[in-house]
Amino acid sequence: MTASFPSARILALETSCDETAAAIIENGRILHSSIVASQMEIHARYGGVFPEVASRQHVLSVMPVVEQALAQAHLTLNDIDAIAVTQGPGLAGSLVVGINTAKGLALGANKPLIGVNHLEGHLYSAWVYNAGEAAPPEPQFPLIALLVSGGHTEINLMTDHLTYQRLGSTQDDAAGEAFDKVARLLELPYPGGPAIQRAAEEGDSTRFNFPRSWMDGTYNFSFSGLKTSVLYETQELKKKGKNLPIPDLAASFQQAVIDVLFKKTIQAARAYGAKEILIAGGVSANRALRQTFKAQTEFPVHIPAFSLCTDNAAMIGSAAYFRWVKGQVSELSLDARPTWPLA
Repeated sequence: MTASFPSARILALETSCDETAAAIIENGRILHSSIVASQMEIHARYGGVFPEVASRQHVLSVMPVVEQALAQAHLTLNDIDAIAVTQGPGLAGSLVVGINTAKGLALGANKPLIGVNHLEGHLYSAWVYNAGEAAPPEPQFPLIALLVSGGHTEINLMTDHLTYQRLGSTQDDAAGEAFDKVARLLELPYPGGPAIQRAAEEGDSTRFNFPRSWMDGTYNFSFSGLKTSVLYETQELKKKGKNLPIPDLAASFQQAVIDVLFKKTIQAARAYGAKEILIAGGVSANRALRQTFKAQTEFPVHIPAFSLCTDNAAMIGSAAYFRWVKGQVSELSLDARPTWPLA
């Protein structure tokens, strides 16, 4: 339990992709401030993240975001016990901006510097809640953690803080990547996840029987075939001179993804005797996915608040706290590759 760990306030930075974020979190759970400068509108014109543009925007935004986080928490660097930063994975140019900023702050303020893996950060977003609110129950071990994002889809068994066993992962496209690619096929705007969700809310999820890749006997995922099936369906409809039923296509695709994520996660929880289920990553913001998991009563389910599903610094600060207090802090270096316990 967090209560058995020492008290500490951490200033965390996250610049792994196209969000410039800073947050101040206490004891790995209590969020005093969280500032995110999004570049979504800038990258929408490209249909995806343009790495060089992203790194330049981070340079412009990172210090104002840090200053806002401190001001919102009514704190100064002197009140901070340690500084954390995403060490990877992510876009190289974007990561360098956050890492160099964190190094400068840590050196100038004489504070410990903690490097955090971005994926581990997503899992720890489930521990975070806003200062002033009643503390929600902490996730209980052992638990099954479904990490589902734009670049990663995997099922992990988590038996204690920082203790993981990867049970399965995507063999091709991640779920979030599939959402983006299908959104482009349907001529929906970037980012694809929210666009698919909005369209699906008006559609019939049973109209198109898109395939589910179960990969029997494993907890692995594959969404490439599903994406191809949507492509063929849209091509066939266009050949017949029909207008694309966007809502129905979106709803049928979304349901196919959710069915596989849900069934495999529940199977893993049963097989490994999990007490609870944790879902994290950008796709965990999908309303239909959240409703599907919360509708079942077999396992308590922890899903972060919507603001903590996508990239943010609060999750980095939470993971950093538990690594710091348990003496498992990575040595941060621009020459070092980030360590993920499951890699």
